[in-house]
Amino acid sequence: MKQPQVEEIDGLLLNIMQDDFPLAERPFLQMAEQTGVSEREAIDRAEAMHRSGIVRQVSAIFDTRALGYKSSLVAFHVPPERVNSAARVINQHPGVSHNYERNHEYNIWFTIATPPEKDPEEDVVYLAEACGGAPAVRYRMLPTLILYKIGVKLDMTGKMSATVKSKDKGFRRPIQAQNPRLTEKEKRFVREMQKQIEYVPEPFAKPAETAGITQPELFAMADDMKERKMLRRFAAILRHQKAGYRSNAMGVWAVPPEDADRCGDIMSEFRNISHCYLRPTYPDWPYNLFSMIHGKSKEDCETIAREVQKKTGIENYAMLYSTREFKKTRVEYFTEDYDAWAAQQRGDRAASAGS
Repeated sequence: MKQPQVEEIDGLLLNIMQDDFPLAERPFLQMAEQTGVSEREAIDRAEAMHRSGIVRQVSAIFDTRALGYKSSLVAFHVPPERVNSAARVINQHPGVSHNYERNHEYNIWFTIATPPEKDPEEDVVYLAEACGGAPAVRYRMLPTLILYKIGVKLDMTGKMSATVKSKDKGFRRPIQAQNPRLTEKEKRFVREMQKQIEYVPEPFAKPAETAGITQPELFAMADDMKERKMLRRFAAILRHQKAGYRSNAMGVWAVPPEDADRCGDIMSEFRNISHCYLRPTYPDWPYNLFSMIHGKSKEDCETIAREVQKKTGIENYAMLYSTREFKKTRVEYFTEDYDAWAAQQRGDRAASAGS
């Protein structure tokens, strides 16, 4: 099947939409002025890219932990013949937003988030049991210890090299448990802003009305949540394969802990590295620095990795490529989905114990 081509104007719009979608009453008008088209054309082009599958979603991107939720990356080793059934079990968890098969002994990698009062590892233990249990199924919890970078901002104009740098250095911060107290109005804001926008001249009018606030109040609340590090940005998430970025690798690096900040800052400068984290190690897992590398080909990813190796001096690293995408979405906060899943798994456990 032929992949859709990204025209120059579409590429410019995509760069704006994924970098920082304007939080304004007429955001498409602002984007139109930057790209030299009419507001109507900007809307139509954005909607067409959504229909074609290049744009996955345009909505708010919240910081899971800043909202009080708990999260972790999880690596599962599952027997190859059970991978498909295990992926289906894992995907049912409403807090699982990303789930991939990768070319490693630990062959299923997913992210999981749970409400503030829950422990992610308790749910992971249940998932491991539901996927077959030990010793066939093993898992590793890999929560973020230090965040160096998060944010996919790939070049959609085709004019930048794979190793082009950005200005994302210096974002790092340790990850700590948080217990914020959100008002009911703030929770309504989160529930509405995490939804896909409509492609209309004033896409924020309806979310503001549903949340019981005006548009100026909605934008003020967005600014406040940005200040409090709860709202990262409002932006488009792309289907990278359809946009031409057909390869992605999780570059994992064994770095002396005292050198992690230096290396994390260097990796963060690469535009095609979207995420960079420090995570714990285990006897069978020596890699502590993780970087998500995107390229239009596997060769692009390898070129970026070699450049990172050259800049950092790290010798021990591995490239884990996605071989299948089982799930990719955004966590939805302050909904009833988690309680429904928890009630279902309690029922499954009770039925299993009684059989």
